[in-house]
Amino acid sequence: MEVIQLTEQQLISLMKQMSLEEKIAQLLQLATPFFEGAKSEGRITGPMASMGITENMVRNTGSILGLTGAEEVISVQQAHMRNNRLGIPLLIMADIIHGYKTIFPIPLALGCSWDAELAEKCAAIAAKEAAVSGVHVTFAPMVDLVRDPRWGRVMESTGEDPYLNGEFARAFVRGFQGRDLSGDSDRVAACVKHFAAYGAAEGGRDYNTVDMSERQLREYYLPAYKAALEEGCEMVMTSFNTVDGVPATGNKRLMRDLLRNEWGFDGVLISDWGAVKEMIPHGVAADEAEAASKAIHAGVDIEMMTSCYVNHLQQLVESGLVDEALIDEAVLRILKLKQKLGLFDNPLRGANVESEREILFCGEHRQAAREAAVKSCVLLKNEGVLPLAKEQKIALVGPFAQNGDILGPWSWLGSQEEAVQLYEGFTRIVEPLQVAVAEGCGIESASEEQWKAALEAAQNADVIVLALGEHSDMSGEAGCRADIRLPEIQRQLIAALKPLNKPMVAVLFNGRPLDLHGIHDQVGAVLEAWYPGSEGGTAVAELLYGLANPSGKLTMSFPYAVGQVPVYYNYFNTGRPQGAPDAQVRYVSQYLDIPNEPLLPFGFGLSYTSFSYGEISLSSEQMTVEQPLHIKVRVTNTGNQPGEEIVQLYVRDMAGEVVRPVKELKTYRRIKLMPGESHEISFSLTERQLRYHHADLQYISDAGEFAVYVGPNSRDVQELRFTLMK
Repeated sequence: MEVIQLTEQQLISLMKQMSLEEKIAQLLQLATPFFEGAKSEGRITGPMASMGITENMVRNTGSILGLTGAEEVISVQQAHMRNNRLGIPLLIMADIIHGYKTIFPIPLALGCSWDAELAEKCAAIAAKEAAVSGVHVTFAPMVDLVRDPRWGRVMESTGEDPYLNGEFARAFVRGFQGRDLSGDSDRVAACVKHFAAYGAAEGGRDYNTVDMSERQLREYYLPAYKAALEEGCEMVMTSFNTVDGVPATGNKRLMRDLLRNEWGFDGVLISDWGAVKEMIPHGVAADEAEAASKAIHAGVDIEMMTSCYVNHLQQLVESGLVDEALIDEAVLRILKLKQKLGLFDNPLRGANVESEREILFCGEHRQAAREAAVKSCVLLKNEGVLPLAKEQKIALVGPFAQNGDILGPWSWLGSQEEAVQLYEGFTRIVEPLQVAVAEGCGIESASEEQWKAALEAAQNADVIVLALGEHSDMSGEAGCRADIRLPEIQRQLIAALKPLNKPMVAVLFNGRPLDLHGIHDQVGAVLEAWYPGSEGGTAVAELLYGLANPSGKLTMSFPYAVGQVPVYYNYFNTGRPQGAPDAQVRYVSQYLDIPNEPLLPFGFGLSYTSFSYGEISLSSEQMTVEQPLHIKVRVTNTGNQPGEEIVQLYVRDMAGEVVRPVKELKTYRRIKLMPGESHEISFSLTERQLRYHHADLQYISDAGEFAVYVGPNSRDVQELRFTLMK
């Protein structure tokens, strides 16, 4: 069906019919209970009750947060269209982060697949389920670069590398939005977040201060946001943190000068929940009026869940402190997005009760979730314990043996009751009599009965599989932890079972890299399952029994101890690096009690087969601006089963104008090899890939010597040198 498109002039004409009060209300986003037709209508409690929201404001509000389900969306939108004087539909937004009803692995896990096409497919399915349920916009992808696993929101990111994060940012946007939002009601508009540098919050503590140089901001933290916008992302969300001493939501230099003017972004900019008013406790606004003024001058179009705009902008305009043109440009951007989504033609868009029943959590989507979970798990250790044999007797022990809390934070309509638990996954492969299951302990506590049952189950087993991890509330927003070890009771469970001298496998369900002491050193195999989603139990069981071969690789380093944090692969060398030939033993940059290096590096991940790398070769020892360098390496599957390897290429500028990282990922290749099969990988490296932000922020390369590294992870690499001639 052809969608009726309003021209920009028609949208401007519509805006001119609006009163100043109506225009300002378009900039307000409220939660579902404020709206007629919602099941939770009138349940306005706590902070919402003190917002000073009038019935007239609700009638003219531009967008709604958290409404979902086709029936309720239709009810609310129809009521709103009756009540709104000019018939301007609501934008309906929600946090569809890694699935709607069908839940996929958390983004950090999807990052570990190193498979952008897979991420795009997952986002497209999430969009389809959300759209048929009436959602127009998802607050995703989150592309914040993360280096501190104490921060709970690392689970929403794809890791510590700017290049890889950018590749996934593009993939998620393509998946959510497709090619034509107005013509494809199975897609939703994407909102990249959190702009900017939220992942660098001090101490890994949510909402905390961020302070860094502009060069570091541009070099590491901004590229993934820019990648999402280059892919056509329709919206941007401000971050809670400060940037150069100014909260992002009121940061004119960041939002107006960089995002709007330098990058040319003319889409909708929305605050995070309450972030406009939070400029008051930040200490940069004396009151709500000043907060509103700073946000609108910074270019924030939509204020989420505070009422500074609707309560103060009109007076600010009338007193001459805010130019009405700022409000007009924000309203026009919002109207353009509604037009692009086809809402003026069909305010209900894709919402369809019958189709919703058929599409949500359907078999095809669940199969995709299983495949994603298989590719996202990372085998961290294996001393010949895995894969399990079907004839072995298994003791499946631990708080996640029969636990549906494997979806992770931001699982929207995902159901823990419907998630495939690990024990269920086992019994789809082997007879239940082969698996003795016992909880052993809770996530943070244990009873004598639990302890006794675990020991009894383990006594008669050939292999003990420990299902361990964090409760989902231990990750996600406000899920920050100073101690990133597994809870002590779970480590005690391992210690109690160790004297049985049975082979032990640890399966970890969690949302961050952990300090693995008491686990990695005590068991024969470790599989990092993350929060694997709705089909997690099936996927993990298939991996443990060898019906699938692990292929995931870490996109965030696992620290040796929390005292190293932040620890990441692309660090700067020092003037006194550890291990330098002429260095004194003590007076180098090091810890006295732990290694400098992480326990497990970026890019690391094992397989049930083995891969050997031939010697790498360069097409030339010199590169020019016009002539790229070609790097070749032959990779062979030297094991006895098919497997996928992720071949990684890194570069180092040996003498830059400013200090450069010891390694930087530039590209990678996924290959699938049968036993005995070899494949020659050829990478192309261009001068453009060697550019970086210099001290004056010019984005250029340096003539001189470079190192190129190729290998299965950032640590175990071969090295050759070349020279860039300019």
